[in-house]
Amino acid sequence: MKALTVWQPWATLIATGAKPYEFRGWQPPKWLIGQRLAIHAGARPIKASEIRALVRALHGDENMTNPCLRKDVALPVLDRVLDALKKSPDTLFGTKEGLTLPHSCVVCTVVVGEPKRGDACAVEFGDNAGNDSDREGTFNWGWPMLDIQPVASVPARGAQGLWDWRE
Repeated sequence: MKALTVWQPWATLIATGAKPYEFRGWQPPKWLIGQRLAIHAGARPIKASEIRALVRALHGDENMTNPCLRKDVALPVLDRVLDALKKSPDTLFGTKEGLTLPHSCVVCTVVVGEPKRGDACAVEFGDNAGNDSDREGTFNWGWPMLDIQPVASVPARGAQGLWDWRE
């Protein structure tokens, strides 16, 4: 199966259904549309400032755009992340509280839908929706994340672009 590495908390937001599109600067290959794809949580550490910014955006901060997340699903996840970060950064990875934002592992599989231009995806989230990333060129294409199947976190080394994952 092909896999795509996504930073946290985005990988978990996909796995929970809060993030219906993965935005990339390139369209998925035609052969991938309608096929199952593994979503891999990269090894990059979670940044509390990014989580706080997402929460502010979802609460309607007028200086920020909605990052194309389903607010009702995303906010509880992000609030738990912030609570865990207040206690200890270590609580994010396998905790007594049950919150896990795994890294360096596959967290779910999805079926890739027909890609849409990023601005067309943003329309679904209202007038104040926009780029879900501060990295230029990452919002050109929304890959619909369909038929999400969470998996028990399976350790794996990621890679840029699409790569082969074997369970």
